[in-house]
Amino acid sequence: MFDIGFLELLLVGVIALLVLGPERLPGAARTAGKWVGKARKMVGQVSQEIDRELKAEELREKLKKEGDTLGLEKIQGTVKEALDKAKDFEHLVNQDASPLSPSESLSPRAAESTTNDPLKP
Repeated sequence: MFDIGFLELLLVGVIALLVLGPERLPGAARTAGKWVGKARKMVGQVSQEIDRELKAEELREKLKKEGDTLGLEKIQGTVKEALDKAKDFEHLVNQDASPLSPSESLSPRAAESTTNDPLKP
């Protein structure tokens, strides 16, 4: 990030020792360390947020592109083909259905009430 070498850090340390003195230097170093830590944490969070937003945007673009390639016409064609195939088998369903007798066409309760069971009222 910054191009700071060992000699520059040593020079800053010696100047800080001369300006602050040996009593206040550890406290100042701790405070500076906390600031640097907070700054790194904030930069890391911003970097992660930007990365997430970029990935989300890429995903949106990809979904939009895939959605455009499918198209409504293709979906409608698929549904129409499925309906046409279902109509081809309609005659099989009609053949299997036998006409009901009049007693079978009644509901189960109505059919029970028409029987001649002496125990039933």
